Amino acid sequence: MKVVCFGDSLTARTEGRDRPLLSIMLEAKLGTEWDVVNAGVPGNNTFHALERVEKDVLIHEPDLVTVFFGANDAAFYKMVPLPDFKSKLTEVVTIIGPKRVILISPAPVDESLQESRTNDVLQQYADVVWEVSEETGSHYLDFFARIMSLPNRNEVLRGQRNDGLHFGELGYEVLSEEISRKIEEIASFTN
Repeated sequence: MKVVCFGDSLTARTEGRDRPLLSIMLEAKLGTEWDVVNAGVPGNNTFHALERVEKDVLIHEPDLVTVFFGANDAAFYKMVPLPDFKSKLTEVVTIIGPKRVILISPAPVDESLQESRTNDVLQQYADVVWEVSEETGSHYLDFFARIMSLPNRNEVLRGQRNDGLHFGELGYEVLSEEISRKIEEIASFTN
């Protein structure tokens, strides 16, 4: 079985490792029956996702694909309007195939450190991700709400860059746990 993690820098970050930390943690949680392919590219938004879905995702013939965009779409200096975000995300899901997609809402930020995004705006993008999931029949992981519910949220959002956006080991622990739980849930329904 194969899962492709498709996203931006939050998917691609190594946090000092020799490869993406999300991949390392997912492999540890999912075990040897799953191959994890990381297709994260820093700075990408949903327009970039649409441009590279064929060559970075479909070429791997995945069983499941996590689609984790929105942080760059919601950045003030290069904001993708919500209707465009929704249409591009819907196209990406349709190309991959909704039953194979796990849509992940963008993560919140530590607003005391992050100047380019706010949680109010990110919540709007998270809501759109949920709408796309509902409308396409794809799977959904509300990572925004999961992180917002944590009492140590700002600690979880702290990574090597310490910019309030790029989380570190604690954030990847939560993300990989949520993804692996969702994958196990999906796999149990298909067996």
